[in-house]
Amino acid sequence: MLTKAFVAAQSALYSFKKDERGVTAIEYAIIGVAVSAIVLAMFNTDLSDALKGAMTKITGNIKAAS
Repeated sequence: MLTKAFVAAQSALYSFKKDERGVTAIEYAIIGVAVSAIVLAMFNTDLSDALKGAMTKITGNIKAAS
């Protein structure tokens, strides 16, 4: 009886251990966050300057049109 319980427990643990879909999704999420953090760190100043310039130009065009 004890052997049957041990075999059943090992079988359940093996099937749980074999399914790694959730682990892979978490790994991809971590990679995505790391890549986006690197891109943001590299282009943070250039991006903010470009956005400020674009907003200034748009605001100026709207004021000139009215």
